[in-house]
Amino acid sequence: MNIITNESLIRRNARIGQIAMLAGLAVLLGGMYISFTSKEQFTLSIGALIAGFLLSQIGIYFSNRWGRRPRPDEILDKALKGLDNKYTIYHYNTPASHLLIGPAGLWLLFPKHQGGKITYSKGRFKQKGGNLYLKLFAQENLGRPLIEVKSEEESVIKFLGKHLEEDAIPQINAVLAFTNPKTTIDISEEENPPIEVIPIGKLKDLIRKSAKTKRLSQEKMEEIKQLFEDQQK
Repeated sequence: MNIITNESLIRRNARIGQIAMLAGLAVLLGGMYISFTSKEQFTLSIGALIAGFLLSQIGIYFSNRWGRRPRPDEILDKALKGLDNKYTIYHYNTPASHLLIGPAGLWLLFPKHQGGKITYSKGRFKQKGGNLYLKLFAQENLGRPLIEVKSEEESVIKFLGKHLEEDAIPQINAVLAFTNPKTTIDISEEENPPIEVIPIGKLKDLIRKSAKTKRLSQEKMEEIKQLFEDQQK
């Protein structure tokens, strides 16, 4: 498998995460100091605590994606190791964060590290259980994955639409791959979410299985890969 990673963006965003975390900690400590030493400055101390918390959340967001090792891109590379050179995975080089192109078609990959039980009901994913402290201070919540998927899918289609006829744009597939070994996925067959939801260990098997039923021609693969490579020049 060919791996194309935007290393400069990763380094930059990892640095942003570090700075935001340190700045958030400093502002939080400042707010606590004011609350203990100048109780008449209650509004200022609350403002500092809120600002510090928000900065910390920004730092967590950036650090989880670009600072913590192994990073999401490294986890995906390891999970897909063994795919042949007909496959190319792009990390932060296309309109999608992680895009796999190969005989199985185009796949938007969404690695998720949230723990607990993952369920799907009435068109929404939910996370139950897990460590409350980690939810608040060490990782962002699961959020709205379907909105993420739709946004990236529309961005990829928009890019391809500038170069290809509408009927020449292949189907875009998406998968949520949970990387936390303590995560359990509890989704009934009746719910049938519009995207694949699997543990990271099953990702390679999913791609290989898909290649047998939704195979993308070599010619179309090379054409799309060339479009993304030309974009980077």
